[in-house]
Amino acid sequence: MAVYDLEEQEQIDEIKAWWQQYRKLVLLVVVAAAVTVGGIQGWRYYHNKQALEAGELYLQLQGAVGGGDQKKVQDIAVLLVEKYPRTGYAVFAAFAGAKAAFDGGDAAGAKARLQWVVDNGKDDETRDIARLRLAAVLLDEKKFDEALRLLETKHADTLSALYADLKGDVLMAQGKAQDARGAYQLALDKSEAKSAYRALIQIKLDALGGVK
Repeated sequence: MAVYDLEEQEQIDEIKAWWQQYRKLVLLVVVAAAVTVGGIQGWRYYHNKQALEAGELYLQLQGAVGGGDQKKVQDIAVLLVEKYPRTGYAVFAAFAGAKAAFDGGDAAGAKARLQWVVDNGKDDETRDIARLRLAAVLLDEKKFDEALRLLETKHADTLSALYADLKGDVLMAQGKAQDARGAYQLALDKSEAKSAYRALIQIKLDALGGVK
């Protein structure tokens, strides 16, 4: 039994010595782990809180859209973009705010909201849609070269018909009928065979004497 007692004492002494040598490191690891876990939980709480608050604002924005209150739409859109830019609601709000601004004659406001989506959209297609709408605003302002630069950027193939069609409109506004015909023909080729939109493109082509 004395042997076992001696062995146990030696083990205890080894543990004490180890603890004296490494206790600071162990405590640092424990504290770091606790901080990490707390940080993750805190981030989740913050993220969920942000999403809920943004969701409530977006519901108010939809109500303003339905009620035709353009100023309120723009105000809420600005608030969502500025306070909750990382939520999915911010992009939808920016699009809605841009439309409200454009309909209200505020081209600068519309461009600002759309440019924000171009710079901050989460995926390529969303940014492509924002560029397309921004080009339409620029066309309305007769800023043809700026509009064409946007329309000539790489974009999703699913949007090719829309890009080509708007490019045709810009070229027509510049008096370049032959170039516009080529753009409309591309739009026709890229559009779905049975879509009503295809018929609109065909009307533009027919007006230019293009073949069906």
